[in-house]
Amino acid sequence: MLGSSSHDKEEDLLPSSSDQAQQLILSIPPPLPASASSAYSSSSCVHELRQLLMRCAELLSRPDFSSARRLLSLLSSNSSPCSGDSTERLVHQFTKALTFRLNRHHYPVTGGGTTGHRDHSASHSHFIGGRVVLNYHMANPPAAGTATTTTMTTVDIAESESEKEAIRSSYLSLNQVTPFIRFSHLTANQAILEAVDGQEAVHILDLDIMHGVQWPPLMQAIVERWSSQFLPPPLLRITGAGRDLDLLRRTGERLHQFSQSLDLKFQFHPLLLLSEDEPAAVALSLPSAVSLFPDETLAVNCVNYLHRLLHDPPQDWKDLRLFLYKIKALNPRVVTLAEREGSHNHPLFLQRFVEALDHYAAIFDSLEATLPPNSPERLSVEQIWFGREIMDIVGAEGDKRRERHQRFESWEMALKSSGFSNIPLSPFNISQAKLLLRLHYPSEGYRLRLLYDSLFLGWQNQALFSVSSWH
Repeated sequence: MLGSSSHDKEEDLLPSSSDQAQQLILSIPPPLPASASSAYSSSSCVHELRQLLMRCAELLSRPDFSSARRLLSLLSSNSSPCSGDSTERLVHQFTKALTFRLNRHHYPVTGGGTTGHRDHSASHSHFIGGRVVLNYHMANPPAAGTATTTTMTTVDIAESESEKEAIRSSYLSLNQVTPFIRFSHLTANQAILEAVDGQEAVHILDLDIMHGVQWPPLMQAIVERWSSQFLPPPLLRITGAGRDLDLLRRTGERLHQFSQSLDLKFQFHPLLLLSEDEPAAVALSLPSAVSLFPDETLAVNCVNYLHRLLHDPPQDWKDLRLFLYKIKALNPRVVTLAEREGSHNHPLFLQRFVEALDHYAAIFDSLEATLPPNSPERLSVEQIWFGREIMDIVGAEGDKRRERHQRFESWEMALKSSGFSNIPLSPFNISQAKLLLRLHYPSEGYRLRLLYDSLFLGWQNQALFSVSSWH
């Protein structure tokens, strides 16, 4: 429980003395030569590696840094990011994150001139990227196809261009080789399409547009749907939010070119957000940042975004509630929500670690079952995209954590308490998601489940993503 002492809770999971930890370490065989790696990949040894990860997390919570370091050395020697099965590759990513956490506590950096204050931003950015602090100003709506200008005021820890390109490439690989992003986009798009059906002007606010891969299918569906009703296509405006001005501009250009091929009237407005370190500023700026035309129907798209507005107690849900209040004031016809199904925002590290280990174990298993062993796309997705997330959940602490995933029940409670009501997903929407899996990801492991008028995508019996629609 949130009100419980973290020391008491975590201590219960630890050995009663360091002797038990030493015995556990000594009971594990030394690192094996390469010739024996296949034998070490047996199910019993894989289970042993997982148990070692759990023990290492417990030692770090105690804290017993010396024993934890010995375990991490052993884990590092018996796992690889490229070879081995999914569990060994998963162990490698968690070992990296635990090592970072150990070094962060063992070698704190003093910053800001305050004695004893630990500033982990530099080392944190090395693993999960920097924070770019931006300011924006939305001018009057421009002519169709043009973008408003935006100004960057300050820059914090910037990612190198090579890091940015690696992340972009990993995202596109994730979209290509897994159903996770396409499922979220397809289901959200259909909910938007049904909500704005027949309108003369449609405005979409996308809080994290990235490369804009979600929108070409919707643009084409709008043209076809309006044409089937003998209606002219509507004016479509998309306000795309992000923290990379160059990426936003290139995304807008691609979408504008695609709209021209459809003969669709289109405008794109880049919206540069403030740093994630101050998410409340995003909410406070929303009314002035989104300029609506009279009789324009608004749809708000929140795909893998809301969890970034959460904090540690006591501020935990404050910024999210403020954000939802501001969104509600815009009177959108529909709000689409897609989020991970995982409880990765628990204030206790051990609880968060166990949840993350189960969640990413299912994801890595799905990649193992559906992609070739030497797939470069799979390696990119595991090491860069999911590796960064694991590093954030396990390695970071306090306000440095960004991947604060919550289960659907938490989002449902927050939205309903802010005045939103769930819009049931249509039978066609559900059938479309099933067809996506059957045609493009034909594996018996992927499962769809309709619950709470929302759709859940999982691997085997573990839900991984949820999509819902709200008004």
